[in-house]
Amino acid sequence: MDVTEKVDLIKSSPTEEIVTEEELIELFKTNSNPKHYIGIEISGFLHLGSLLTTGYKINDFIEAEVDCTVFLADWHTIINEKLGGNEENISKVSKYYKEAFETVCPRVHVKMGSELYAEEQSKGYWKDLIRFTKHMSLARTMRTLTIMGRSEKEEKIDLAKLLYPPMQALDIRYLDVDIVHAGMDQRKIHMLVRDTFPKMGKDWKVPVAVHHKLLPGLTKPGEQEATYLGLEGGGNLSLEGGGKLVLNKMSKTNPNSTIFIHDSDDEIKSKIKKAWCEEGNIENNPLLEITEQILFHEYDEIPVERPEKFGGNVSYSEYTQLELDFKNRNLHPNDLKQTVARLLTPKVSEIRGKLALEHDIFEIIKNSV
Repeated sequence: MDVTEKVDLIKSSPTEEIVTEEELIELFKTNSNPKHYIGIEISGFLHLGSLLTTGYKINDFIEAEVDCTVFLADWHTIINEKLGGNEENISKVSKYYKEAFETVCPRVHVKMGSELYAEEQSKGYWKDLIRFTKHMSLARTMRTLTIMGRSEKEEKIDLAKLLYPPMQALDIRYLDVDIVHAGMDQRKIHMLVRDTFPKMGKDWKVPVAVHHKLLPGLTKPGEQEATYLGLEGGGNLSLEGGGKLVLNKMSKTNPNSTIFIHDSDDEIKSKIKKAWCEEGNIENNPLLEITEQILFHEYDEIPVERPEKFGGNVSYSEYTQLELDFKNRNLHPNDLKQTVARLLTPKVSEIRGKLALEHDIFEIIKNSV
């Protein structure tokens, strides 16, 4: 596979941006097997966005001959008080996350944060953490807290939470990665890394940053959890109110807006049937995003079955054509919903069948939401 093919794979949906594409091209020219990382907090039940959108993108990296790691950030999970901040529960649920990502991404490496910090090579981690924080203002640290789902305006922030962003930055250094990857909601930390690593010394490798789109929730925009994205360090996204972009994302805390991997076939079909899908509206449309991010990743053709009086069957080999037909009202929301339900359900069912969600783990997650 040549450099152009590799870059095209990385750029493919659901990638939103690469910072920068020129650096990625140069990386592939000089390194045939660069190292990648994506950090994952250990919290609720995995869903389409957290496992499939993320996992399928990881598989694009793997196909491009990138050495990929899923970093299960157990210490960060404690700091952010997910699963009640209970270390024993976090350790148990991490095994479920590890199995899930290894199922969806068979060639990925999974590493725990606690493993990294205990390694011989990480002896300098805490010293470097102090050195790194000398380059961080309190104001920027507070703005960066949005990466952990916190508002910079929260009044009751314990000191440990202020350590979360610099620790995430140091993880990148000590994992020695060439490419950092995450959803768009993690963009701020990667811009912090790219701004600060050059100040730390010549041997602090500045990684390429790749961000994928967040999968929107199933309910009408404005009725979902809002995610605020900061744009320090450049970028070409349009901004709203106060320099922040607001997106609605599929959330573990809103079961009505989310398709979980462990939902039954009937639950999946019911949720899709009730999903917001305004005729002709392609903005933040969850069914269109599922089609682009998940179905077109797994199917070469998306066949739509409908009666002759409504236009008859049609098949799409390109997402752009399907989206255009929906925008022009040549593809009705009900037809799109039926198609997504018919094609998505067996994919989720297949993964669900491979994951053993033990009763005690189920109860831990259920009681923590």
